[in-house]
Amino acid sequence: MPPQNRPDQAVAANAKRGEAPIPHELKNQHVADIVDYLNTQPLESVVNTISRLPESWAVDVLDYPAFEEASSVIEVLPLEKAAALLEGMSADRAADVLRWIAEPHHTEIQGALSETTRKSLETLLSYPVGTAGSLMTTEFVSAPANWTVQQTLDHIRIVEASRETVYAVYVLDPASHRLVQTVRLRQLISADPAAPILSLAEGKPAPIKATPLTSREDVARLISRYDLLAVPVVDTTGHVLGIVTVDDAIDAILQESTEDVQKMGGMEALDEPYMQVGFIDMFKKRAGWLGILFLSEMFTASAMQHYADELQQAIVLALFIPLVMSSGGNSGSQATSLIIRALALHEVRVKDWFRVAVRELPAGIALGVFLGAIGIVRIASWQLLGIYDYGEHWVLIACAIGASLVGIVTFGSMVGSMLPFALKRLGFDPASASAPFVATFVDVTGIVIYFSIAYVFLKGTLL
Repeated sequence: MPPQNRPDQAVAANAKRGEAPIPHELKNQHVADIVDYLNTQPLESVVNTISRLPESWAVDVLDYPAFEEASSVIEVLPLEKAAALLEGMSADRAADVLRWIAEPHHTEIQGALSETTRKSLETLLSYPVGTAGSLMTTEFVSAPANWTVQQTLDHIRIVEASRETVYAVYVLDPASHRLVQTVRLRQLISADPAAPILSLAEGKPAPIKATPLTSREDVARLISRYDLLAVPVVDTTGHVLGIVTVDDAIDAILQESTEDVQKMGGMEALDEPYMQVGFIDMFKKRAGWLGILFLSEMFTASAMQHYADELQQAIVLALFIPLVMSSGGNSGSQATSLIIRALALHEVRVKDWFRVAVRELPAGIALGVFLGAIGIVRIASWQLLGIYDYGEHWVLIACAIGASLVGIVTFGSMVGSMLPFALKRLGFDPASASAPFVATFVDVTGIVIYFSIAYVFLKGTLL
């Protein structure tokens, strides 16, 4: 995590080195507040401000995950300045920034870095986005298993400044350098200095670890489940490649949650913050799904056309179409949201689809009966109180509406709960089973259910 420095503490040092003073509006501000301010400024102003900051403070700002223009700033800065700032940043953040810089600037900046930094970033950039390998930092503290506590503490004092964090020390086999155990910093501080470091891990289970291709969701799940501050990332031979820290995991969770919410809203996930997305890009993200949903709703119109004669004979049925359709869509959306979240948290798996169906079927029936009873009471109340006259067959109409709600709500719950499993099985993101998509699908089928049940109840009377 970025150091919590203050710009006013760097003013004096700046003056001694003859550097330009920190902008007045940024004095006495926390790095998070500076980032918030810079995020509201045009790129030219941001670049100018970063150029005027002392190098150590500019690194802290660029290192802050919420800073949106880091890649753009590095891309337009003079090559020597850009390389120096990347050298000072944490490896994982520097890799993220470098990843989005276009050619030929990407290659030029990478070539200006030191060999150690360049190789570290090349390793991180080789892993797919969204994996532990792309999230990890190579700046961690390790120690041979034959060291004492005192030797380890002395080593930490030497290397601390070049490490992103020192949540724990990763104990390695002296010969093979494979991960043996993990020792927390607080254990080291309170332990006997003469004790072997490995003695602090006696009786502990094998360390929790991830592979470079472990998804960011699974890494976050490990951190949450085992109450960790960092997870070591190891290769197939057991050597530590880096660590994923809790702050990076939280950022990944927020990003993934944002993408899922946007997909469930019936649109493509945004690649940038809302206010940074241009009109054309926003149109493209939203128009596709809206078009698909609109075309799907045309089937609803076609279904209603099929029952045009019934509607002419019993126009009262049209009054309840929005009521019945929305209830089915709402129940489907509820079920979809529950199952998508449960799949994301691994509370259920694809193989559990039948168990979920067994739970959702009675739940859908019960919810349908509940809403159907409300619908019947509403029709009876309006009729008996003289608010609206549904005709001499109002009892049959009330029963038809109640039965339709049971059928459509049950159907909606089943479709909403099963669709995420189907998409998961086919290799798609379950979040694509968005609430609008489920609602549209239930609308089309709901029309058929509604008029079929109404025909059974009203045949020989209104129909």
